[in-house]
Amino acid sequence: MRQIVLDTETTGLSAEGGDRIIEIGCVELVGRKLTGNNRHFYLNPERESHEDALKVHGISNDFLRDKPKFAAVAEELMEYLRGAEVIIHNAAFDVAFLNKELEMVGRESFKSVAARVTDTLVMAKEMYPGKRNSLDALCDRLGVDNSSRTLHGALLDAELLADVYINLTRGQDALLIDVGAHDHISGITTRVDLRQFTLPVLLASEQENAAHEDVLKQLDKASGGRTLWRLAQPVA
Repeated sequence: MRQIVLDTETTGLSAEGGDRIIEIGCVELVGRKLTGNNRHFYLNPERESHEDALKVHGISNDFLRDKPKFAAVAEELMEYLRGAEVIIHNAAFDVAFLNKELEMVGRESFKSVAARVTDTLVMAKEMYPGKRNSLDALCDRLGVDNSSRTLHGALLDAELLADVYINLTRGQDALLIDVGAHDHISGITTRVDLRQFTLPVLLASEQENAAHEDVLKQLDKASGGRTLWRLAQPVA
């Protein structure tokens, strides 16, 4: 499945309160690799950004006055997203704005176009409970270079989020994932032959076995002889 990493910038925080989208950035992944088939739109929101929003994205009202309105790009955006898994950080925010824009131009809802929506904020909270899980915090934690991010920008943030998502889901690269005999993506057929992989079996040395047994004895002692693996052993 194609994956599209998406981010928006807006005039404020409330889609229902009349705030609008001013920028959309989309980055495409196929086979967990960047394809370069991205989309980027600046939009005329037909209203001014709130002062606090301007401090976040730095996109001036004057800059947006000659940009297209959402209706002019809606068809291209929806066809680009159709059938893809869309990856968003704090998806509820962006989806609410996209649905409002689509409603205003009489289009189908966002979720009726996307095959699935994945929220990396929810993923991060499950993986790192109790920690900061903003995009900047995740970049720092996962070693993603965000030094160029002085202000929020939809395309830059989508590119950073793509790197963050790949790092969050590294475990999905396991060789035993069933990808089928062939993987068809955009007309390209890739054969996956796991017979080429030879996995070495490394046995523990006598010293390592002895050290392991010593740790088990210490745990036995600390638990008063009630360690579960000892109790579960059949009596000879």
